[in-house]
Amino acid sequence: MFLIKAVFCRAVQTAFRIALPLLPYREPEIVDSCEAFAKVCKKEKISSTLIVTDKGIVAHGLTTSLEKMLKENDISFVIYDNTQPNPTVCNVEEALEYYHRYHCDALIAVGGGSSMDCAKAVGARVAYPKRTVGQMKGILRVLRKLPVLIAIPTTAGTGSEVTLASVITDGGKQHKYAMMSFPLIPSYAVLDASLTCSLPPYLTATTGMDALTHAVEAYIGRSTTRQTRRLALESVRLIFQNVEVAYTDGYNRRARSSMLLAAYKAGIAFSKSYVGYVHAVAHSLGGQYGIAHGLANAVVLPYILEAYGKSIYKKLNRLGMAAGVCQKTDTDEDGAKKFIAAVKGMNIRMGIPDKLPGIRKEDIPVMAKHAEREANPLYPVPKLMTRRELEEFYYQIADWSEKA
Repeated sequence: MFLIKAVFCRAVQTAFRIALPLLPYREPEIVDSCEAFAKVCKKEKISSTLIVTDKGIVAHGLTTSLEKMLKENDISFVIYDNTQPNPTVCNVEEALEYYHRYHCDALIAVGGGSSMDCAKAVGARVAYPKRTVGQMKGILRVLRKLPVLIAIPTTAGTGSEVTLASVITDGGKQHKYAMMSFPLIPSYAVLDASLTCSLPPYLTATTGMDALTHAVEAYIGRSTTRQTRRLALESVRLIFQNVEVAYTDGYNRRARSSMLLAAYKAGIAFSKSYVGYVHAVAHSLGGQYGIAHGLANAVVLPYILEAYGKSIYKKLNRLGMAAGVCQKTDTDEDGAKKFIAAVKGMNIRMGIPDKLPGIRKEDIPVMAKHAEREANPLYPVPKLMTRRELEEFYYQIADWSEKA
């Protein structure tokens, strides 16, 4: 049975790899500051916009310059700031109601991946008013043009400002599902490092490891291109050089700018080459327990890289050389182990745990089922795994100590 499923998965992945050059991938137009953003509004003739963000972003004043610019250009706006760390269908529907009530004609997402995912889903609901979010999950279910969508990241990790994906949680079913369609790619991305300087160290760490996971999974998969391999390697190099600097010195503008660039490059890479089992498991943890996606990725990544074994030794060795933790004289196996050890070391130095509390044994089969369904047949993983093999990762990462 598994052999038949494996053949089917690889056939689907091969079809997507062949079709890759023909698919309408695009990149958002880059704007380097909120001040320069005024020209975009005039160009797009925006008269009223919905700002999708969260209460923390607003409380830290990260929308202040944007609000000032909109007022100076006589553009009306309304703020939806109730986005949750794992945005829900309820968030999307609430924000959609704001969009229609205030006659908006554009969407601005300010924050991390959650705000951007929520805004993308709102745009999809505007384009398809008679469809639910659940009816648009999966690949290429959204084909109509969305309202102008501008992404302003305040974290350097998700890469959502350049991706075709939106991940939404169904609160009732405690399950995450993804929409993956080309119209969900934002029209513009504002990469302003000053907006990330006040990000707390722990969020700097987990979002940075989120970007690293994107780059690594894009690189080690079986549907890479010359461009995605180059971007993934460049992203890994930038992250290893800068994430710990940004973690210890939040106002280091060079490190913050480099991390934004790393997240952007990784975002392009995984949009075209996809992710893998790390993301599938992390999404199931987020859907079941609300665990932040960056944290889940950071914890899960080393375990799954080790489980892939020799199937990725050569690629991990190359990533290790890009990261500066391997030597040209290292064997592929030694280089791969050095890279995994370096990832674990970064986690330790930035206070990221190697296990997660709160995982219930009775939930593991359901989470593994969700992870397996998400990953297969789409994700071109280096090594296909059964649902039972995926279950083992939840046991490995679970912290069932008395303290937990």
